[in-house]
Amino acid sequence: MEIAMIGLGRMGMNMAKRLLMAGHRVYAYNRTREKVELIATEGAQPLWDLGEIAEKMEAPRCVWMMLPAGGVIDSYVENLSGILAPGDTVVDGGNSFYKDSLRRAALLKEKGINFMDAGVSGGIWGLKEGYCIMAGAEPEVFKMVEPVLRDLAPREGYLHCGPAGAGHFVKMVHNGIEYGMMQAYAEGFDMLQASSFSDFLDLEKIAHLWNQGSVVRSWLLELLELAFKKEPHLSSISPYVEDSGEGRWIVQQAVESGVAVPVIAISLFDRFQSREENSFRDRVLAALRQEFGGHAVRRQKGREK
Repeated sequence: MEIAMIGLGRMGMNMAKRLLMAGHRVYAYNRTREKVELIATEGAQPLWDLGEIAEKMEAPRCVWMMLPAGGVIDSYVENLSGILAPGDTVVDGGNSFYKDSLRRAALLKEKGINFMDAGVSGGIWGLKEGYCIMAGAEPEVFKMVEPVLRDLAPREGYLHCGPAGAGHFVKMVHNGIEYGMMQAYAEGFDMLQASSFSDFLDLEKIAHLWNQGSVVRSWLLELLELAFKKEPHLSSISPYVEDSGEGRWIVQQAVESGVAVPVIAISLFDRFQSREENSFRDRVLAALRQEFGGHAVRRQKGREK
């Protein structure tokens, strides 16, 4: 299948590579030329201007955006609406707010252009392991894009969640759960680090142990084991924890829906608090974000590895 990938960051580049390995014809565009040139060496067709999508690709076209949420996506949707033709499809694979996806779907529909919102989880490990994809679109649009979803995802790793907006709504809830899980691990290992046994406890080995049949085993715990292997006490990592935006959205949505999400809300507020204090708990959170998503961490001065 032909597909244009717009945005060759940590996720977009690896998704383009995975599609190339699966035999798809990938057209690649990025704001900077270097990344386009890089993926072209692996078989992608370079796009130096968005207008080339209409010139080089056969209709109906499929364009997948992997871009930061917010105004950047709005600007690309606006540009693409003037380039693409009725029957073409735009997929937003970024972490967009589901209400923005509803608005963009309506805007493109006026011009006969299809829209799919695809919540994507997998981080920097997706190239090898595959991406979990939560899709929102009309059934016929989902069917058109499904060959791409099938090859991006592991077995049983993608789902048609409902109409436009449903994919990003499910991804928002997914990320809220992620916040809570990470917070629980961070608090637990903070307890271990602060205990009277801390001189004896090997946090890497404990993380490994808990993944051997324990009810708290998970991929996040595997990543935490890797983080402790690199740096047993995470001493060089600053306990400054960013939030992606989706934690805020789900708390706002919970207020609108009248649904209690105390664990998720507290985990979000703890990230705000992390910017004011120095705790091992928040160094664990920062380390986990780096391990699964490649998110940059702040280093403490004088404590670099």
